[in-house]
Amino acid sequence: MVSITQSVTGYLFAILTSDSGIRCQLATMSMERVPNWPTDIKSIRVQNAAAELAERSQPVQYPAVYIYCDRLVNSLKEKFTRFSGKARIVIEVRASQDRIDDLDTYLQFLVDATCAVLDTSRGSWNAGAYYAGGYEVAYSAIRSGGMNYIQAATISCDVEISI
Repeated sequence: MVSITQSVTGYLFAILTSDSGIRCQLATMSMERVPNWPTDIKSIRVQNAAAELAERSQPVQYPAVYIYCDRLVNSLKEKFTRFSGKARIVIEVRASQDRIDDLDTYLQFLVDATCAVLDTSRGSWNAGAYYAGGYEVAYSAIRSGGMNYIQAATISCDVEISI
């Protein structure tokens, strides 16, 4: 099952870091909305690590995006296949500032850009993986960390897999 999660998260990583990925969406949206916010994602990683742990183990620059698979369900919808089910992929977007002002609004801006990339990525991903286009966004509260204050949002999406 490890190869399935690595394959799907790796493909999503490639989508987010492509020329039409999250950096392009941020640049486009900043021209339309708020031109004074930073539009560069400093770090995009395939890793499931808490913000506190990531900051202690390696230098982290914000905003940062973490991609991981948090659930894999083999429901055997298609008989005689090795795996047919869903992988829940999570994109965690983290923003940090030295002041609490507008941190929530800035994080929503980053999430909008990430969701825009997902909206344009519907369809067949790699061999046996299909993304229908739905996602769920959950915001956490602002807390201490990062450059004084940090806030994160998780974007969860299901990818249908048949191998």
